[in-house]
Amino acid sequence: MTIDFSKTNGLVPAIIQDYQTRQVLMLGYMNEAALRQTQEEKVVTFFSRSKNRLWTKGETSENYLKVVSIKEDCDQDTLLIKVIPSGPTCHNGTNSCFADETPMPFLNQLEQVIEDRIANQNANSYVASLLQKGINKIAQKVGEEAVELVIEAKDNNKDLFLNEAADLLFHYLLLLKVKGFGLTDVETILKSRMKNG
Repeated sequence: MTIDFSKTNGLVPAIIQDYQTRQVLMLGYMNEAALRQTQEEKVVTFFSRSKNRLWTKGETSENYLKVVSIKEDCDQDTLLIKVIPSGPTCHNGTNSCFADETPMPFLNQLEQVIEDRIANQNANSYVASLLQKGINKIAQKVGEEAVELVIEAKDNNKDLFLNEAADLLFHYLLLLKVKGFGLTDVETILKSRMKNG
């Protein structure tokens, strides 16, 4: 990556985009030091023109922007940074600094709910009850739900089939999270397979 900082007096615009929803979250500016720190720490750091210093997004709110990828534009004077936000990006409490809020896709919302249930382990939570039984039980539930879906696929009851499909998807997402992965990891593999035909 060769960014031309000379075109704009040492600062280049950095467009921040949610990796999962593709929503544009904000625009900031980076100098060479901010870009270097962002690359090294994998968390977005800007050069704040009002504070006249490096400023890591989330240093006060803890709503950090975890870097997935950094790309330069064709003129090498603008950055596109895809991130996974750990909370609202805008200081107004919204996901984006731009007015038109794009809702997060439902499966990403569900992933976040599962992550929260894993982290907090409320005694009344179904997720917590499965976690207490261990990884083998969670994997077994995925197998059970898959078999039940196959059985319902052979009949013509739409409601039962869709409910079993939902059960399988939920338990599959839970298993992914417990193993330390998420939908984006699976998407990466599927995208590479698409490229290879």
